[in-house]
Amino acid sequence: MIRLLAAIALCFPLAAAAQSWPAARPITMIVPFPPGGNVDFAARVLATRLNDTLKQSVIVENVPGAGGVIGVSKAVAAAPDGYTLLIGVDSAISIAKFVTPSAVRYDSLRELAAIGIINAAPMIIVARPTLPADNVGDLIRLARAQPGKLSYATSGVGTVLHLAMERVKARAGIDIVHVPYKGAAQIYGDLMGNQIDLAMLVTIATLPQVAAGKFKALGVTTPQRLASAPQIPALAESPELKGFDMVAWTGLFAPAKTPAAIVERLNRELNDALASPEVGGKFEEQGAVLRRFSTAEFAAYLRKEQAEYGEIVRAAGIKEQ
Repeated sequence: MIRLLAAIALCFPLAAAAQSWPAARPITMIVPFPPGGNVDFAARVLATRLNDTLKQSVIVENVPGAGGVIGVSKAVAAAPDGYTLLIGVDSAISIAKFVTPSAVRYDSLRELAAIGIINAAPMIIVARPTLPADNVGDLIRLARAQPGKLSYATSGVGTVLHLAMERVKARAGIDIVHVPYKGAAQIYGDLMGNQIDLAMLVTIATLPQVAAGKFKALGVTTPQRLASAPQIPALAESPELKGFDMVAWTGLFAPAKTPAAIVERLNRELNDALASPEVGGKFEEQGAVLRRFSTAEFAAYLRKEQAEYGEIVRAAGIKEQ
């Protein structure tokens, strides 16, 4: 009986906090990357919107390091009162625990409350100008004829780009060698110079390069073609890759045990923002895909994604370097 009364007493502060939220103080939004990148941009666009709709200051705090793991760890350890939020990405939330288990001390499914996806960036397979392949079907035939001879670049081991290409390889039954780079700029140069055969990149930064004719676009990772580039096939159009669907996403989270009323309020605020030209319109201008989920749908999406990513990492033998 005493334990029950103690548990009930502990619930009262959270309930009171939920009723007064967000009037008490400013909200901190942790961004686990340095200022100036795509994730930071998304956070600041959303924070500006929430400043207005919540009638409270939303302060962006950049906590970079370890590919996002340090910032996520700080959010996990924060008080679950609605005053600390996290801008999370697939690498630190769904992939790092499989690739760098020694560095990840949190269980994102248990220790974070999933609020919603802010934006999703399709990925694209591109090829050097002289590669004798103009679409994914050509690429699969070429790779099967030359197992282990072709190479592809990504921005690093264990990124969602790396996992996406490994899934393509597994589904199509082809052998292409991964060459990790430190950034897209060097990949662009080596592709244009025919130093590497292929790359898996994010469409947002890559479509302008394709439009300029600097390299060939073979396919995008969404189930349908993109409205911004309808001439580029979807990978899913290939029989070997039917149903293929992977994106690089940025999402909104809170520490686990944040009151459900606050989490649901934030989900509504996020989805309303995505329906607005000031937020959703800006993301779409950059080539992002908007996916308005309920909290339950986002949580289910993460569970399914983590299971799939764990399988890809194990099957491909991807390890920390």
